[in-house]
Order: sequence, then C-alpha cells, then structure tokens
Amino acid sequence: MGITSASDPPSFLTSFTTTLKHAVRILYRTVRSTAIILPWLTHLFLADLLLSFVCLPLTPLFPTTAYNLSSYLASSVWYSIQHIFTNRNNASIIVSGLSNLPPLPVDGREDGESAIVVANHAEWTDFYMVQELAIRQGMLGRCRWFAKKELKWVPFLGWGLWAMRMPLVSRRWVDDKKEMERVFYGITDRKLPVGLISFSEATRYTPAKRAATIDWCKAHSKPVPPGHLLYPRTKGFVATVSSLRDRAPHVKAVYDLTIAYANGKKFMVPPSFLTSITVPDLVKAGWRFWVHVERFSIEDLPKDEEKLGMWLEERWIEKGERLEGLREKLEAGDDWDALN
Repeated sequence: MGITSASDPPSFLTSFTTTLKHAVRILYRTVRSTAIILPWLTHLFLADLLLSFVCLPLTPLFPTTAYNLSSYLASSVWYSIQHIFTNRNNASIIVSGLSNLPPLPVDGREDGESAIVVANHAEWTDFYMVQELAIRQGMLGRCRWFAKKELKWVPFLGWGLWAMRMPLVSRRWVDDKKEMERVFYGITDRKLPVGLISFSEATRYTPAKRAATIDWCKAHSKPVPPGHLLYPRTKGFVATVSSLRDRAPHVKAVYDLTIAYANGKKFMVPPSFLTSITVPDLVKAGWRFWVHVERFSIEDLPKDEEKLGMWLEERWIEKGERLEGLREKLEAGDDWDALN
C-alpha cells in the first residue's frame, strides 16, 4: 500500500478537478461553436429563401441573371463556412499542383477556368478541400455539385439547389438523361461558367465498401485502385464529358483532385462536420488536410466512350499511388508540404 504525502490533494479532489476542467472545456466549445455556427445557419436560411423565391421564378425569364445571382448567393454561404473552418478553427489546407492550372485573369473581375472536376470521397469535409481550390481559382460561386435527386423534395434546400442548376441525379445515368439536359442547357447554350463537381466513387470510403470494391473489381476484371479508394463510377463521367466536349468549348479541362487527411499518425482519418466546426484549433489537435490537383485538357481525352471510362480508371490508379506516397511520408514523419 502506497504512502500519500500530506501535501498531496485527496484523490477525490483530483478526480473532481479533472471532471470540472473537462466539463468547462465542453461548455466553452459548445458556446463558442454555437456563437459561430448560428449566424452561418441564418445566412444559409436567408440565401435559400432568396434562391427559392427570387432566383427560381426568375430562371425561365432571365436565366443568365438568375444563374449569376444564385452564384453570388452560393459563394457568400460557402465562403462563410470555409472561413469558419480555415480561419476561426485554424485548419491548414495544403493545396498541391496549382502550377498545373492556368493563371487567373489579371483584373480579377472574370471567372477562372470552367472545368469538370472529379475527386475521391472520404467525408463531408471533402467539400472544404474542393472549396479551397475553388476560392484560389476564382470559381467558388460557380461550383455545381452532383447531388442525390431526393434532395429536390426538401423544402427551401431542394428549391435552392434547383434554382442553382445543381445536377440532382440518381445512380442510374440512363434515368438521369432529362435532368442532365436541364443542367447542361445553360452550360452549352448560354456558355455559363461552371465547375461541375462529382465524387466519382458515388459514396464515402469505408473499409467495408473497400472490401466490396475489391470483390467487384475482381469479378468484373477491373483494376483495383490502391489503398484508400473505391472504384470510380465511369458512366456519369463519360456522359458528362461526351455531352460537353463539343457543345461547351469554354469547358476546357478535367481537374482530377486527390484528397487526403491525417490525424496524428492515423492516415485518411478525416474529421466529421461536427468536429470541423467545434474544435477551435484543428492544427493543434493534430489534423492535416491536403488536396492535389491535376489538369487534363478535354481535347486530349479519348473520344471512344469505353476508352474514356478506362482513362478515369487510370486516374484512380495514379490517385491511389499518390495516396500511398503520402501514407509513407506520414509514417516516416516527413512533412506533406514537401510534395507541393
């Protein structure tokens, strides 16, 4: 039995003090995150109202004006949540590959390059990674995300997505032809600037889905992407490129984004959305964020649909190898900045 010094505090007092500190820390984070996120939620709600009751009715009569207004509203909402993530909560995002992209217009009044964007999908926080690149390229408000068609029935949110010309699709591209025509009309006929973004794996990565991917690829004689990736759905990508290649000459490129995370020594462990808005210092908490971009000219892509699908498969093989390189860097204790 150990001997307790008379100067040592009683064990119950030490336990109480530890519990109290933990409770105060939780209370502080709750109050702080509420004070930060409530104004943003109000901003989001007001933007949805304007999208639903101003932009949506304007679209049939003044489609370009409605599109520009919806882009401005979307940019304000997305920039605000990005500011919370990177500035208020100190998330440091490493953006690699910017030298692959064309320079922005000098006067800053024009949009950056319109492009089809594909990326791997790990967590909700992937949106921050894509938005960081979009901000740097002057295209944040022009981002249009492929989203689940069920969202269009959500009051205000669904109407806002519809007003913004978001592609609301199922996972059956044959059934989505009419929706694609609606979305692509503005891009092809009115030459609207756009960053058309798709998480090509169609779902977030999990170990169980990874195992299913390996089984499916083996059964269908498809290449298995290395590491922390799923097999990319090629039909949607092929349909998008084929529809825009000749009809939208201002959409000049495909941007292939590789998204990676780490928490301490744990690779590809992204924070949840709740963590991203409640932790006051994400760098101090051990999080790393990384996004790499490769640019491919659409005119250089295969015109044959089967070969175009294989082209996307090849990108996922390269993406997996890139992620494996990051994992090895992490295990060796090397800085990811060196990959820039």
